[in-house]
Amino acid sequence: MNARMSKIAEPRLASPLDYAVHERGAAAVDMVRHALDAGNARLAFQPVMSTRGDGRVAFYEGLIRLIDPQGRVIPAAEFMGKVEDMELGRKIDCRALSLGLRTLRNNPGLRLSVNLSARSIGYPKWLSILHKHIRNHPDVVERLILEITESSAMTMPEIVIAFMADLQQHGVTFALDDFGAGFTSFRYLRDFCFDILKIDGQFIRGISGDADNQVLVSSLLSIARHFDMLAVAESVEEQADADWLARAGADCLQGYLYGAPVMRPIWNTPETADRHALAV
Repeated sequence: MNARMSKIAEPRLASPLDYAVHERGAAAVDMVRHALDAGNARLAFQPVMSTRGDGRVAFYEGLIRLIDPQGRVIPAAEFMGKVEDMELGRKIDCRALSLGLRTLRNNPGLRLSVNLSARSIGYPKWLSILHKHIRNHPDVVERLILEITESSAMTMPEIVIAFMADLQQHGVTFALDDFGAGFTSFRYLRDFCFDILKIDGQFIRGISGDADNQVLVSSLLSIARHFDMLAVAESVEEQADADWLARAGADCLQGYLYGAPVMRPIWNTPETADRHALAV
């Protein structure tokens, strides 16, 4: 082989940055696998507040958290992007569903949402967990809300539509999460028949002083009303934004203004929330 051919055949070495990114991703995958195997997954709960003026919690969102070997709490944003397309992503959804249903069983009257990737819809273990509760605890399932992001729903819209239609017959509620961040077709939005529409936080932060986002969010709220969906504004952090959203017609508000996700919530008493609860 001549020198030119040898040069062509020689593999290109990754840059130090590429190597560091690869190593970080591999470490995150290992951490997720270890945490799931060890049972170190928990839900952190954040209230979703009604705008009706009575300070009532409409429901809570249960957000998956993992505990690493050093005991640190790892939010989903730190690992979901690295495992969502893997079977580990399906196992995380299974764990979140199991924890959510257990929380609902232990707290009659509570309504709770948990996140679901569209990729988990046909995963046998996830379906088994849900159908077992449909058979044995129908009252629990009727208080369950499944949140599917706009981008995830659009990966397989026909399958998601059929899946939702089946489970809605059993009382399961569905929320379209991060609405506005993706590219949902209005035709699909009509066919999906989501019960709740959650407006992505990028349009909510600072909305009281942002005329462009005010126009956009007003349009999204109008869409929610047209399709008879409960409208939830995410990432509400300032009282001025909350006041504007309430006037504009948002049904519920969620964000740090009302509390960070915590692992030890005091149910149904947001005005006396445990200030010492672990914020994650």
